[in-house]
Amino acid sequence: MKHARTTVTGLAAVALLGAVAAYSAFPDGPGGPADGIPAGGSVALDADVPAVRGLDPDLLAALRTAAADARQQGIELRVTSGRRSPAEQQRLLDAAVTRYGSLDLARRYVNTPEKSTHVSGRAADIGPTDADDWLNRHGARYGLCQVYANEMWHFELLTAPGGTCPPQLPDAAG
Repeated sequence: MKHARTTVTGLAAVALLGAVAAYSAFPDGPGGPADGIPAGGSVALDADVPAVRGLDPDLLAALRTAAADARQQGIELRVTSGRRSPAEQQRLLDAAVTRYGSLDLARRYVNTPEKSTHVSGRAADIGPTDADDWLNRHGARYGLCQVYANEMWHFELLTAPGGTCPPQLPDAAG
């Protein structure tokens, strides 16, 4: 049984490293001056910046409630990317195409502006990693679900509070 646990732990580490590599696919990070999040940085859920202000009000309320509960356990949820303009989403997609060499591969990590829930304000990327882990374990209490198996930081309001999250999609192209 010890060998099986080591294998599962090793696979989880490989998956996490792959996800981190995917998220760092963007040289300037997903944030930037237009959304008010420093490139490669994060902001609190009460920050008065476009990336947070532009989130769907129900999503933002759920995230703030979850953040208050997480804070009681020593975990701070921060927004690394929230609402994005269509132009910003296109910039991220273009950067991913450059990095991965094709639109098909890039689409595994970045949606088109027409399909991105970031553009509609219905998605938020949360960090740091301990916050992602906490939200993955407790998010359904607030209706918050991890959407993509390869993006542990991407959350949307996909169930009623206390409900069951739908199965994760393999990636953004799924």
